[in-house]
Amino acid sequence: MVSTSQTNGASSNKKVTRVGFLLLDNFTMIALASALEPLRMANQLYGEELYQWCMITESGDPVSASDGLSLSADTSMYDVPELDMIIVAGGLDITRAFTSKQVNWLQQKARKGITLGSICTGAYVLANAGLLDGYNCSVHWECMTALQESFPKVRCNNRLFSMDEGRFTATGGSAPLDMFLTIIAREHGAKLSSAVSDMFICDRIRSEFDQQRVPLRQLNKGGCKPKLVDVIELMENNLEEPIDLDELAAFVDVSRRQLERMFHKYLDCSPSRYYLRLRLDRARQLLKQSSMSIVEISAACGFISTPHFSRCYRKHLGISPRDERKVAWMGNITPVDPESVGNLVYMPHSTRALNNAHAEPSFGSIAVMS
Repeated sequence: MVSTSQTNGASSNKKVTRVGFLLLDNFTMIALASALEPLRMANQLYGEELYQWCMITESGDPVSASDGLSLSADTSMYDVPELDMIIVAGGLDITRAFTSKQVNWLQQKARKGITLGSICTGAYVLANAGLLDGYNCSVHWECMTALQESFPKVRCNNRLFSMDEGRFTATGGSAPLDMFLTIIAREHGAKLSSAVSDMFICDRIRSEFDQQRVPLRQLNKGGCKPKLVDVIELMENNLEEPIDLDELAAFVDVSRRQLERMFHKYLDCSPSRYYLRLRLDRARQLLKQSSMSIVEISAACGFISTPHFSRCYRKHLGISPRDERKVAWMGNITPVDPESVGNLVYMPHSTRALNNAHAEPSFGSIAVMS
């Protein structure tokens, strides 16, 4: 732990960094807490105020998080104090969770040279404002496809977070914790950052180059073959123009039969079926998070024709692409019946959160894809 007595002597030379969090509708609470708590703890351990923060909404009114809980704002966009950094806190249904006024406000702040960042899916809003063109960008993996397709000038990656010339973008979950621990280390030294990490029982501070998704992470305990991981990474990077199975096998220097055995042993399916699942997952993300036509999505996911795409989608996901989009974009949501929860305590917040998540690509995906 950093001793207060050791640090107070230099406190007069420490600049207070003022951070504003722009909260969007249905932002994710865990990402916000992961970003905010390191700042609080840095102040606590240092013994003086190194960071200040405020919660911002467009009108200054409270905003609901993705779990249905409401959070009060400290100020509106129009009354916000002077800030050094603004972080856009995104969450569910990000393509429709922001307004043109919020975009214009962020553009104004960028012109003033304020550092801009995002957590979870908030990078989509910065990209929409043209504020990430040419920058490295990290965004929650579920939103990555929509961002890449909509904003090709953004250098999107699979890293936990990216720090690039006044643009700090982190993915979701606990990744903002790692980004802000890195910021604290840069501004106030590794000793303080490590002490903050210890307070949160964080066994290590993950770096900017750690990946948010590692293929077959859940199968590592089963001794999954590195060559199988390599093949899956190749599949994930070539969805628009699928690679022939023989070429995939040659890439990792195994026979086609050996590759098929690996897939059946560790994934209980054939390579072609797994490849198809990856392409359908991508299609589902684009249907729910982009305005691309079904014809364009079909081509972007490597299907030879739109009818073929529709047949595969309906066969494996139980719904047509057209109906999938209709449910996501028309708000055709079936409310949860309180009587259906049996002996469980009825939780209105959980019901609203489930309904809000209906348009997300992951909604019901475990049951559908099992």
